[in-house]
Amino acid sequence: MKKKIFVTRRLLKENEEKLKSLFDANLNKDDKIYTPQEIISGSKNYDGILSSVTDPINSETISKLSSSIKIIANGAVGFGNIDIQAAKKKGITVTNTPDVLTDATADIQILLLLGASRRAYEGRIAAETQNWKWSFDFLLGKQMSNKRLGILGMGRIGRAVAKRAKAFGMEIHYHNRSKLSSDLEDGAIYHKDLKSLFEKSEFLSINCPATPKTKNLINKETLSYLKENTVIGNAARGDIVNDDAMVEALKNGKVFAYGLDVYNGEPKIHPEYLKLKNIFLLPHLGSATKRTRWDMAYRATKNLEDFFSGNKPQDQVN
Repeated sequence: MKKKIFVTRRLLKENEEKLKSLFDANLNKDDKIYTPQEIISGSKNYDGILSSVTDPINSETISKLSSSIKIIANGAVGFGNIDIQAAKKKGITVTNTPDVLTDATADIQILLLLGASRRAYEGRIAAETQNWKWSFDFLLGKQMSNKRLGILGMGRIGRAVAKRAKAFGMEIHYHNRSKLSSDLEDGAIYHKDLKSLFEKSEFLSINCPATPKTKNLINKETLSYLKENTVIGNAARGDIVNDDAMVEALKNGKVFAYGLDVYNGEPKIHPEYLKLKNIFLLPHLGSATKRTRWDMAYRATKNLEDFFSGNKPQDQVN
């Protein structure tokens, strides 16, 4: 008998067909975003859940899941939406989908930095008026080439951002939980603390994972370490940044511009961001290529397949 899998979001057609060939899968054809209670009731008597980053599966939700649930396969590189310790305590395996999002997300991070630094939002508004006039001081931005890029979180995505930034002639600096080996650093300069990195950076790429320790890591104090007119890009997670502090920094010139693809409580956006011009917003497109989304669902399905075959999933995180 096929194992029963509760799928929280609509997948690409090919992925759903693969999933149905292996499991008795309850698909979300309307792509409705389920509430925690709907996840609890919908997955009752199921064997596993294929979840998404949009699903808040906290300790309370996990405590109420059916005892039949043995695995949550998260279709994302991040798993901050799941309380993995609560899952472990209940005997539920949690997996993610690393590697497959690296290139697409790194591309978006460069886009965020470019869009913010070159005032793309203001440029779009000006173009739409069809009444703009070229001049030597029209919408002057900041050039990325030959600048210092600070990378906060030098994991797979951070290193992919560094590789792309080198094409701009940027000098790479980074802060990580630990110093990387020389081959992984590839010439990047390590900073033991946040203050040192921020003081050196002209551009800042946020790539660290969302954890209790990184929540509000970018706050009024840490923003004060930055040089004046720093450009920041965030394709990691919204709750790493304290929005009120960032808005203040954008208004007072500490931050020249901010490009972001992720938000606190998305799809909602801090209302002050919508009033600012020195901002570049995208609706969480980090992994939004067909190939990447296919790979994410494939990897999540493979983790389920391995688990129910009696093998340890490649991407187990707890």
